[in-house]
Amino acid sequence: MPKLLAFVNIFVDSPMMDHVVNSLKELPDLEEMYEVTGEFDVVCLVSANDIEEFRDILKNRVMKIKGVKSTVTSVVLHSHKGPRTDENMRKAARAPGQ
Repeated sequence: MPKLLAFVNIFVDSPMMDHVVNSLKELPDLEEMYEVTGEFDVVCLVSANDIEEFRDILKNRVMKIKGVKSTVTSVVLHSHKGPRTDENMRKAARAPGQ
């Protein structure tokens, strides 16, 4: 069964940016992280086995980091392009030497 993927947009208390980024780096389920301009301060791609595991990551790890003010999450419904598309996942599974 494929993993659940979610983009987590994080609002950070500005003086705490370095602390938040360093704390997020320690989370094993966080696959990608970007400090961005615009409405949010940090955007992360988080993976989980299911929605309950994702809820735990968000509620008990991300939201407990000092300096995280709030989050807005978008759960990925389907990957149309990129390394996590069905086609690319099949290619990776067929790759020789793995």
